[in-house]
Formats: sequence, structure tokens, C-alpha cells
Amino acid sequence: MKVHQKTVARVLGVISIAGILVLQTVWPMTAYAAPIQIAPRVLTLVAGASDGGSKPGGVVKHQFAFTIHSNTTVGSIKFEYCTLAATACVTPTGLDTTTATLTDQTGATGFSMDATHLNGNPYITRVAAPVGATQAVTYELSGVTNPTTTNQTFYVRISTYTSIDTSGTAIDAGTVAASTATQINLSGTMPESLVFCAGGTVGVNGVSGLPDCATATIGDVAFNQLFSPTDTATAFSEMAASTNAGAGYAITVNGPTLTSGLNTITGLGSTASLGAHGASQFGMNLKLNTVLTSTVPVGLEVAPAENGTNYRGQAHANYNTVDHFSYLTGDIVADSYGGGAGGTDAQIFRVSYIVNVPGSQPAGTYTTTLTYICTPTF
Repeated sequence: MKVHQKTVARVLGVISIAGILVLQTVWPMTAYAAPIQIAPRVLTLVAGASDGGSKPGGVVKHQFAFTIHSNTTVGSIKFEYCTLAATACVTPTGLDTTTATLTDQTGATGFSMDATHLNGNPYITRVAAPVGATQAVTYELSGVTNPTTTNQTFYVRISTYTSIDTSGTAIDAGTVAASTATQINLSGTMPESLVFCAGGTVGVNGVSGLPDCATATIGDVAFNQLFSPTDTATAFSEMAASTNAGAGYAITVNGPTLTSGLNTITGLGSTASLGAHGASQFGMNLKLNTVLTSTVPVGLEVAPAENGTNYRGQAHANYNTVDHFSYLTGDIVADSYGGGAGGTDAQIFRVSYIVNVPGSQPAGTYTTTLTYICTPTF
């Protein structure tokens, strides 16, 4: 009997071991390869035809850039829009991808947008073709309507497939994030503008190099020498002007000729004339004159020079000829409309004055007060 029990025990032991072996053979563990992470990866929201890239509900472009690492065949790429980066995917409120189009692609190309995709799950497809390892790619989806919730972060789960319709197991995968954002509406008003000044001189700003009326000196101006029938006395003053008036500005000079008591020096009138020693002449122009005018030349050209765009100011008519002078109260001496309609940035005009006198000119101190008036037309 003992021998029989041992024999039975051995048989049962063998059966037990065999049973374990059979169980391992019938239910083996199955291993599934996880998708390869695409990195780096980014989603850039690009402005559409009229909407800013992150505008809630804006019709914009979604530009994806990432690197594929799988070194395998790719036939389709899916872009799944979700409110969360992981777990169950819920399409963001207001998002619309049904009219999206593929407008640009680089790296792995030949794709087209699948027109039958469900909203929030657009994918691009092509005849399956190999993609090398570490292949950088970009895809631009245009006509995507952003989620309508303001300041909402949303996620796009990108995955690649060997199939042409995103069926089967994803090969590469990665998630990107973007957000809608409140648009900032700035407003400001540029009023009708005129900046005008006159003085002995008008300087320029040391930082910007632009004419600066804050630097204008007082308007007390003396001639460079005593009046004489054998030479021309000269003096100058300056003025600066700018405006945004659509029809520009006109600057007039107003005031009498030089007088001393009942004695006067004749103004040259509106016809530009050369200076003549020994004649009674008071005149002015806005030019860089030469020694034909005086022993020491007087004057400068307008600066910056008129260019027909942002600098339009120039000397007017009879005040715009070198070594020729005029003077009549009320005359327009400078304008900006001659350089074309539109506003003008600041320019400095140097006004040159001359005096010639005959030998019989009565002695005295001759003075005048001139007023320059700049009139813009808006």
C-alpha cells in the first residue's frame, strides 16, 4: 500500500506541473508598441484674411510643425482637437474644422485634406510613402474657426498612420496646445495739427534731429552791416512748419517796409528782382544766395528738402529764385501744397533779407515788424 501511495503522489505531481505548462502556453502576455513621441512639436495660430490668430471664433490658420522619428511609411496624419490634453476627447465649443484646407506643407509632402472628416478631427492623406527618421515637417490648415470661448486653452493630438485614412494603430503621436485670447482694442485720435514758429533761428532736436520750435530764438534781428550805396546789407530769420492738413499750408508775410520816421526804403514788390547797389531796395527770398547778392552770401535752402512725400514745404513763386528778391505785404512766401496734396513733416525755412540804398538815403535807424502767418487747409 505504501508503494502505491508514493506512485500516485508522483503521478499527481507530474500532472500538476504539466497543468502549469499548459496554462502558460494557452494564455501568453501580448505586447503592444506605444506610438513614438514626435518632438519638437508646436502649433502656431496665424492670422487669417481678417481675423487675428488667437481671436475667439476667428477664421484663421493653424500651422503645425513637428519632427517625425519613426522612420516608417506614412499615409495619413490626424489632428484631433480636444479640451484636454489626455483622457476622453471633447471637441472645444465653437471649433469648426469642416471647411479647413491644407494650404502649405513641407518635409513629408504630397498630402491633401480629407473632405469627409468629422468636425474636430481633420486629417490629411496621401499614397503611403516612407518618411525618414527625424524628418521635420510643417502643415498649415487654413479656414479653421477657433473655439469661441475667450481665453480658452485647447489641445490638438497629432498622430501618424501607415493607412491613408487614419485607421489602425498610430505610429507617431504628440500633443500641442494653443489658446484663444481676448483681443485688445486700442484707439487714439490724431487731431488736426499745425506746428508753426518763427524766430531769429529755429534749431533741431538733439535726439531726433528734427526741427524743434522749442529752440526758436527771439525775433530781434539786425543787419550784418551799416547801410551803404556800395554794398548790400543782409540779415536772416527762420521759421518752421508742419501740418497734417490734406490741402497743406500757406505762409504769408505781413508788415510795412523799413522806415525811419517819414523816410522809407522801397519794397521790391511781387516781381522778383536782382539786388542793385545804389538803389532803394528792401526784399527777401527763401534761397541759398551767392556773392551776386552780397559780399558775404546769405541764406539756406529749406531743410529737409521738399520730396513730394512727407516733406512738401517749399519757397513760393517770387521768393524761390536765387539772388532774386521780392517784398509785398500779404504775399505768400512759402507753401506745402506746391509739393502735392497731403500733410508734411516739419521743415525749416531761412528767410534772407537785403537792403540797398542810394547815397542820398536819409540817415536814421530803419525798422519794421514782420508777422508770418501759416494757414493750413484741412
